[in-house]
Amino acid sequence: MSQSIAPFEMELTIAPEDIDLMGHVNNIVYVRWIQQVATAHWDQAATPQEQATLLWMVTRHEIDYKRQAFLGDTLRARTWVGQARRRSFERHTEITRSQDGKLIAKALTLWCPVDAEHKKPTSVSDEVRQRFTVTAQD
Repeated sequence: MSQSIAPFEMELTIAPEDIDLMGHVNNIVYVRWIQQVATAHWDQAATPQEQATLLWMVTRHEIDYKRQAFLGDTLRARTWVGQARRRSFERHTEITRSQDGKLIAKALTLWCPVDAEHKKPTSVSDEVRQRFTVTAQD
């Protein structure tokens, strides 16, 4: 049995074009960031063989916006896989403001593994499911 990988973290940069007419980060930008951190996590943790044979598509997003973020804020995204089934992985993401540690947004996204050659949903091995599933957060 393989060991689970730890949650993955990365810094997020707020660009001027991320700001909406209300003067804060537009809600749609969070969807982009959720995808970016998930992709970076996969790229860092998956083997070259897994990266060559598996793609991922989103089947559902749930996002709770807790606080506003502004140009000049430094943000941190943290992601981990919760329950992983053969064809559905729960991915949790939390975005916090680095300056004060306050939760800005949290998301639950369902991802479906896709066969890279045929572009159709596929199952993943038990080894991949076990490795990506985090059973306890620190």
